[in-house]
Amino acid sequence: MSAILVTGAAGFIGMHVAERLLSAGRRVIGVDNLNAYYPAALKRARLERLGAHPGFCFHELDIADHDALATAPGAAECDVVIHLAAQAGVRYSLENPFAYASSNLTGHLSVLEFARHAPLRPRMIYASSSSVYGKNAKTPFSERDRVDAPVSLYAATKRADELMSEAYARLYGMELIGLRFFTVYGPWGRPDMGYWLFAERILAGEPIRIFNNGDMQRDFTYIDDIVSGVVSTALEPFRPTGDAPHRIYNIGNNRPVALMRFIEILEEAIGRTARKEFLPMQPGDVYATYADITALSQDYGFAPTTSLEEGIPKFIEWFKAYKGV
Repeated sequence: MSAILVTGAAGFIGMHVAERLLSAGRRVIGVDNLNAYYPAALKRARLERLGAHPGFCFHELDIADHDALATAPGAAECDVVIHLAAQAGVRYSLENPFAYASSNLTGHLSVLEFARHAPLRPRMIYASSSSVYGKNAKTPFSERDRVDAPVSLYAATKRADELMSEAYARLYGMELIGLRFFTVYGPWGRPDMGYWLFAERILAGEPIRIFNNGDMQRDFTYIDDIVSGVVSTALEPFRPTGDAPHRIYNIGNNRPVALMRFIEILEEAIGRTARKEFLPMQPGDVYATYADITALSQDYGFAPTTSLEEGIPKFIEWFKAYKGV
């Protein structure tokens, strides 16, 4: 029986994707290096959840170590690769740029080479980011928009991943799909994300830091909706277009929400009013994100259904249980 390789399996999106596949009866080979960008205890708790499924096998390794990836037990049996491992975070890329070169550039190339030489010639789904749009003033963001003016190194590495993938599709005929994620949130999320940081500070009675004086918008996308899109592109027939088997899709909620409204929803779910500290825009940040999801909807039936008013309470319920609040 073939398997699906999920890189970044101990990560937020990776865990949820792996769990959906396992629940559907698929074998999953998970890899992750459990780096120290945020506490490994959360990553290990996610892996413990996945380990309850008999079809899950995990290898702790760095995707930038190509020999380790290529020889991981069971990897040769994979007919699909879902590549979600990356060094995340826009602001952290200002502090530790070499982590992004290793994970997002060398690591992405390593996974491309793995897929290229794998016996079953797997289709590869990989994570890009809405950050590639930079300060694009046109909304909603379309896959046809120019993306050659990144405002962070993180964004630049994600655009480089798309270009490397285009080259491999043209050179080797590999089926490749890049997904530009838009502000994913939900249970088991990442501690560096705004919704987690805000919740933590509100519950502790500490002030929350609000950038650009609160004048921002984000296309918040609930994790279950994201997973449905990822799994569809991985398992349903490939929709080719153009002269290379490489597609790039936005995957978002298509409903941008003002930052101050987002904070109101958090306050309502937590049952407390936040103390607010207003600050200027931060380097590498953007005013708004807004996904045009027409292409993914037409090709794979992607239709997000979870509003922020529904999703945030689900996150807060999990967050309180995880933190023992």
